[in-house]
Amino acid sequence: MMFAPGVLERDVAPIVREYRTRGFAHVPGVVSDEMLERLRERAADVMHGRVTYEGLFFQLDTSIGNGWQGPSDEYRKIEKLEKDPLFRSWVQNSFFERIARTVIDGDIAIYRAILMTKGARGGSVLPWHQDAGKFWGLDRDPPLQIWTALDDAPKEAGCMEVFEGSHAAGLVTPLGGLVQEPHVRARNADALAVAIPARAGDVVVLHNHLWHRSGINTTSHTRRAFSVCYMSAATKCTRTKRAARTFMRVFA
Repeated sequence: MMFAPGVLERDVAPIVREYRTRGFAHVPGVVSDEMLERLRERAADVMHGRVTYEGLFFQLDTSIGNGWQGPSDEYRKIEKLEKDPLFRSWVQNSFFERIARTVIDGDIAIYRAILMTKGARGGSVLPWHQDAGKFWGLDRDPPLQIWTALDDAPKEAGCMEVFEGSHAAGLVTPLGGLVQEPHVRARNADALAVAIPARAGDVVVLHNHLWHRSGINTTSHTRRAFSVCYMSAATKCTRTKRAARTFMRVFA
């Protein structure tokens, strides 16, 4: 069973309403213990090379480069996990489908399915940023991300922090990505940051324009999360230096 008791009967309308108003919605206790353990085991298998797929993108915390560097708990992110059947099943679960279809009209695809990790007593500081803009190489901005905590993510472990309501003003710059310090100061974002400590199995629904950040992990436990970005299947890749990307359709 994928879900904790009662999840399938839950009304997603209040979740989507909160996402639209605040830019995020924290939904506790979504994943069943059985599914959570399976996802954790698969994440460890991928990070340590026991399960491999051609085309996975790896980035170590201590490196700006990418690629497989051997078994490690210190990978900052691993992308293209939709290649894995277990993670793909979570990408396409029925609870996420109901949320995504409320937000996105027509057919739906994913921009990415990514494991984000902060190793024990480590990890990277991720400054204020927006997950959209020309930097992403798309003809329109994706509107929705759904983040699943695979481990407990208290504030001490570098939990996600958000600038509530910041999505309403759109992109700070057309490029997107990092929010530059003058804009952070002008909006007093540091003082207004809202921490979202999460328990393993919790889900956070995010608008791509919402400012968010995270700190380092000061605990003795790894902090892993799986994030999926959903968008209209009509979205096109705009990059020209390499072959245009194609995107996996979901909920067919």
